[in-house]
Amino acid sequence: MQKIFLAFLAPAFALSMFLISPPVSADKWRDDGHPGRHGHEGKKWNKGKDGKNPRGGNSHGHYYFDDRQRAIVHNYYAPRLQRGHCPPGLAKKYNGCMPPGQAKRWRTGYPLPREVVFYDLPPVLLQQLGYPAPGYRYVRVGIDILLIAVGTGMVIDAIQDLNAMH
Repeated sequence: MQKIFLAFLAPAFALSMFLISPPVSADKWRDDGHPGRHGHEGKKWNKGKDGKNPRGGNSHGHYYFDDRQRAIVHNYYAPRLQRGHCPPGLAKKYNGCMPPGQAKRWRTGYPLPREVVFYDLPPVLLQQLGYPAPGYRYVRVGIDILLIAVGTGMVIDAIQDLNAMH
């Protein structure tokens, strides 16, 4: 009789704890289903003139990177690229710091493919940009800077083509 009672009590207790616990990630999503702005609540997100995504990402036109962050990335990478110093993973072969024979293999709003190699940003650049919200991270893929969701690898936003910055 005691074994039957315990067999029923343990699952019932676990289910009740699950049902009364608050959702952990509720503050990351706004009512319209888009990721939170992560400290940019007072700023408008970047949109094309017609509200469409001018860079071919998600169709909602919402972005995380602002003009200040784009300027920080430009100021960090432009002098290095002008001197011919390519970021790790890119070889200079008279074509700037282009990835060898690779087309862009990621898209905003989609998970980063598993075969795509990415690198952490240098600590000094990360410090200047500001750390992303928990559950997100900045990475460099080839000549692009991406904001991705940890776990899913979803590409949230991007600063594309560091070569075009100089």
